[in-house]
Amino acid sequence: MNDNWIFPAEWEKQQGILLCFPHNGNDWPGKYEAVQWAFVEFIKKVASVEEVILVVANEKLKTKVTGMLELAHVQLKNVSFIIHKTNRSWMRDSGPIIVKQGNKRKAINFNFNGWAKYTNYTLDKHVPAKVANFLNIPLEQAIYNGKPFILEGGAIDVNGKGSLLTSEECLLHPSIQVRNAGLTKKDYEAAFKQYLGVTNVIWLGDGIVGDDTHGHIDDLARFVNDDTIVTVVETDKTDANYKPLQDNLKRLQSATLENGKQPNIVTLPMPKALEFDGIRIPASYANFLILNKTVLVPTFNDANDRVALNIIADCFPDRAIIGIAATDFIWGFGTLHCLSQQIPQ
Repeated sequence: MNDNWIFPAEWEKQQGILLCFPHNGNDWPGKYEAVQWAFVEFIKKVASVEEVILVVANEKLKTKVTGMLELAHVQLKNVSFIIHKTNRSWMRDSGPIIVKQGNKRKAINFNFNGWAKYTNYTLDKHVPAKVANFLNIPLEQAIYNGKPFILEGGAIDVNGKGSLLTSEECLLHPSIQVRNAGLTKKDYEAAFKQYLGVTNVIWLGDGIVGDDTHGHIDDLARFVNDDTIVTVVETDKTDANYKPLQDNLKRLQSATLENGKQPNIVTLPMPKALEFDGIRIPASYANFLILNKTVLVPTFNDANDRVALNIIADCFPDRAIIGIAATDFIWGFGTLHCLSQQIPQ
């Protein structure tokens, strides 16, 4: 596989994390002020262990953000800025995916299209080029069967050894938020192999209720090492998430890895159903972000916060586990993993 470009696992050595400072209050109606300070805390935690590559809309916002970071005693030497106006801040999805071949790196532009749901994404489409330019690495546009191949980073998770997790609801639904009309499982698997070096795909079923992306995997199940997957389960049988998450658990229990072995499966609880303004919000502990020395885990002022932090701590014995209050972030329908994209070293 050495001649292949590989999407490294998130726990492999990182140069830094791509983030985009929120400037569009519409994603967090009524919570925009709170989200900005929550974001400063997020930046602080990342900048304490590695570089933050921070996209800001303009010089004026850069000045404002720099002042906020100084107030919060963020290690500014670890923060670099890219000036580029975006529609939204979800770098996991609009940002590039950086793949490696030995020591070489390149950025893949997976043709972000607003999750096949929103029309205002034209500014976000330019993020991959801006990041590749900043990193001084080549940029390749993902094409399959002569057409742009559309994929969000939140829709996939890899172990860096050839296995990938994704969901049928996100990529194969015939009529809702269709990313690539007409593509089959075989087509997706061929594209994953071509661009990410993936030889083995584990398909889960449906995502969690309230997920604006229609089934992103990073709210469901994640690799925590080469052969271990954590997956969220709901214990309340009356909850709408109970059945789909049980189905996903069963699929994982019968899945195999790229080496033919069965993965170890660890279950994570779900926080109690979170509602705001009459809307069910997709809160999930699976949306954690793995950094070089730490793992940042979204918390929701819930009794299960502690349980989830302990389970994740067992999965990462060599990293510090840090809970980040995410009740403000999640009002925008995503938390730490959705907002970030790792840049492999």
